[in-house]
Amino acid sequence: MGGERRSGWRYVPLGEAGTWLSGGTPSTSNPAYWDGDIPWISGASLKSFRLTDSDRRVTQLGARSGSRLVDKGTTLFIVRGMSLKSEFRIGVAERQVAFGQDCKALIPADGIDPHFLAHAIQARTNEILAMVEDTSHGTGRLDTERLKALSIGVPSLEQQRRIVAAHAAFERRIAGLERVQEKLRVAARAVVDQALEVAKRVSLESWLDRIEAGRSPLAEDTPAGEGEWGVLKVSAVQAGWFAPLENKVVRNPNHIDPAYEVAAGDLLITRANTEELVGLACVVDVPTCRLMLSDKTLRIVPNTRVADPRFIALALSSPAVRRQVKVAATGTSASMKNISQRGIRSLQMPDVPMNEQRRVVSVVSAAREREAGLQRQIGKLCMIQRAVIEDLLSGGEMHRSAV
Repeated sequence: MGGERRSGWRYVPLGEAGTWLSGGTPSTSNPAYWDGDIPWISGASLKSFRLTDSDRRVTQLGARSGSRLVDKGTTLFIVRGMSLKSEFRIGVAERQVAFGQDCKALIPADGIDPHFLAHAIQARTNEILAMVEDTSHGTGRLDTERLKALSIGVPSLEQQRRIVAAHAAFERRIAGLERVQEKLRVAARAVVDQALEVAKRVSLESWLDRIEAGRSPLAEDTPAGEGEWGVLKVSAVQAGWFAPLENKVVRNPNHIDPAYEVAAGDLLITRANTEELVGLACVVDVPTCRLMLSDKTLRIVPNTRVADPRFIALALSSPAVRRQVKVAATGTSASMKNISQRGIRSLQMPDVPMNEQRRVVSVVSAAREREAGLQRQIGKLCMIQRAVIEDLLSGGEMHRSAV
């Protein structure tokens, strides 16, 4: 919204765009203040544009005893917290809410639509993030006075509502695609669950040729580039998908051993991780560079006559097998658990014939491919949405074909 000023628009500093309010946190030691009916918005819970609920709620007494109540139509945004290091979170209350001291509230002045105000501020995200200062605790902080000096352009109320309507049209299209994605996930999960419900179980050992351990040579904590070798971080193995950029570059050629190279189609499992993440498994897609197996990951090599590696990965992610992994994992701290090769071999898997395994894998693969295509559509729509809204906020005209 910087640059040329538009005829018929008025330009006001944010300090004059509405009434500013600060929030607070009721005493957490007083149960009478918490678990009420009023959403309490904090830096952690302000994650959507339309604010309707929060993971924490306060009572009317709590809202009056250390917090602040605001009505529907109030703009709330983060002014302190780690999230400010990378993003500026802002939203509009869709009902009465309370909020914490890491947020500021802005009740729009007469003649300013609340959703337009939030969009106008959001459009200045890059400038706002440039204002973020580091605190002694390492978190980000926005100076309120600097923020109040930031100017926004305000057209007529009719134009404001056209801009809000354009944004809402994009949101509806994006939400529709996201609902289709969720239906695909649910349908694929149902196929997997049905296949895993068979009563008979066999040990993973009976499906395997071998398990191979990795190693962790001296490496630098930066990802390997083109033509370089890297060693996997444990975070490269996620539940059902592979993150190849989670690796450390190996510079010393004496530490590179092609025998440990990770290849497309490999089934990997984490040997050591937190209590919640140990034993995660995935099948490797095409790696982006040459990667070696680390000592915290294992390669499971199945007998492909009786087991499909992608089906094994699906089974290892199921709640029944995840519970077994937690029992088999050892370690005194929840922050670091280990599962042995013996523990992995003893995991009880659903005794599903090979033809059924392949059918399930085919259904899931098709669903994931379709979901990825929808995600690309969503990404394109989001880019167009940003461009159109920024143009409208700068006084441009909306083309009907855009939405």
